[in-house]
Amino acid sequence: MKNIARIDFKLWAVGLLLWVGAVWAAEREDLIRRGEKVFLLGGCGNCHTAESGPLAAGGEPLITPFGTFYPPNLTPDPETGIGKWSEEEFIQALQEGISPEGQPYYPAFPFTSYTKMSVRDIRALRAYLKALPAVKRRAPEHELRFPFNLRPGLWVWRWLFFRPERFKPDPFRSETWNRGAYLVEAIGHCGECHTPRNFLGALDWDRAYGGAVLGEIKAPNITPDPDYGIGEWSREDLSYFLKTGIKPDGDTASGEMAKVIRGGTARLDEADLAAIIEYLTSLRPIASDPTQKP
Repeated sequence: MKNIARIDFKLWAVGLLLWVGAVWAAEREDLIRRGEKVFLLGGCGNCHTAESGPLAAGGEPLITPFGTFYPPNLTPDPETGIGKWSEEEFIQALQEGISPEGQPYYPAFPFTSYTKMSVRDIRALRAYLKALPAVKRRAPEHELRFPFNLRPGLWVWRWLFFRPERFKPDPFRSETWNRGAYLVEAIGHCGECHTPRNFLGALDWDRAYGGAVLGEIKAPNITPDPDYGIGEWSREDLSYFLKTGIKPDGDTASGEMAKVIRGGTARLDEADLAAIIEYLTSLRPIASDPTQKP
């Protein structure tokens, strides 16, 4: 009887371990799927993937008035990617803009928007990136002009312009609006391209989403102004554009926005698209657009 009892206990223990393992694996898969969605929403592959190169293994040069930035490798390679980063270091990089070595990042990395992301989404993103194939590819050093090549100056920049914060829902707005605000302001970091910057590269939130020119990137006004923005676009127009890249006049998105649509918004579900559109159409209209200057 004792032997039978021992066998029953062992079988029960093995069954329990298998069940726990299956639950853990399912939760892990759910986390990775959520992380993939965050990756797409954030357009991470647009900056961190080179033309015809491995996913997230380092992107094309980003040419700006301050110099040229080289997006780094986000794959789990331990030497040239994020393979050795702890979860705490990854969260710190996105929410605080500080590297694992304790150095400040340049705001070309949009931590000024990612600071609003939830820890839950950041952990999911890390899980997805850690599941990618590791690629050994070291990004070149940034090539910046003086004085922007002096990294210690970034501490002053942060003191002047950066305030770490988390997204806080507006209790007087709908759940859909708040979801859209989070997607646009935090994960999607739309303002990083569509909001003009001052001479030190800080975003001018008095003209939020009013269009901007940064080096070779021209991001138009996306406020609901009828003359300079998207005020004449219907919600159906906006939804179709974010899915296909085709504008109401038949023109198509190009450059960075084409990448955003192809690798991100075209793959969103209807609920997230509706949330983004509800938020964008609620913005304060800006009656100007620097991309339309002759």
